[in-house]
Amino acid sequence: MSKIAVCDDREEERAALGAMLREYSGSCPGLSISVFSSGQQLLLSEGGSDFDLYILDVIMPEMSGIELGIRLRELGCRGTIIYLTVSPDFAVDSYDARAFHYLLKPVKSTRLFEVLDQALEEAEQKKAACVTVKTRNSTRLIWLDEIMYVELVNHTARYHLSNRETIDSVTLRRSFRSELDALLRHPEFVLCGASFAVNLRYVTEVNKSTLRLQGALPDSIRIPMPRGIAVGLRQQWEDYWLKGLEALEGPV
Repeated sequence: MSKIAVCDDREEERAALGAMLREYSGSCPGLSISVFSSGQQLLLSEGGSDFDLYILDVIMPEMSGIELGIRLRELGCRGTIIYLTVSPDFAVDSYDARAFHYLLKPVKSTRLFEVLDQALEEAEQKKAACVTVKTRNSTRLIWLDEIMYVELVNHTARYHLSNRETIDSVTLRRSFRSELDALLRHPEFVLCGASFAVNLRYVTEVNKSTLRLQGALPDSIRIPMPRGIAVGLRQQWEDYWLKGLEALEGPV
């Protein structure tokens, strides 16, 4: 199911948009639509930053749609944002919230449906760009680009994130490599011996015995490498950056 949030301060605009979305959901089952009259109402709602798609009016009192989008990003929201407005003057500002699209009112249903098709496809791709990790107390959804490296610690997989957070899995009942099978299907992740998996995105140096990682942390991190894998791993790293991720992608 994909969750859509609509935020517009004008009742007639919300009603018109709601009608179009209901029509759209007839050919796209599994949509959940929530409507809000202000940015504050959306932010204070349960799961306000967890929607897959946001359709936001730009010009609203107290908190504009641009300000709302930026605030959502600050809260860690990765949902796709579509802006609606009567003025094109805010198009550049919408990039501050990493908006997917910018539509001028009045919006025709055919155009909205085209953009929704594209936006929901992107949202599904974002969902695929993460892994789930069972911890002692819950199940965590972790975005791939947040993971710097994973190490084997006391029979658990410890995920080191770029924001300094660490997440420990439950006790492993199979090998470290098997536990990380889903992660290692993504070409940016490689095994570094029997106890480490690293994200090539964060690697800054490969020498004969160690990898150096640099992310949001103030100091670089060194990962030990077993003998004999440095040349191959250096080539994978160079391919990742020189050829680009698309050149590396293959069947998953």
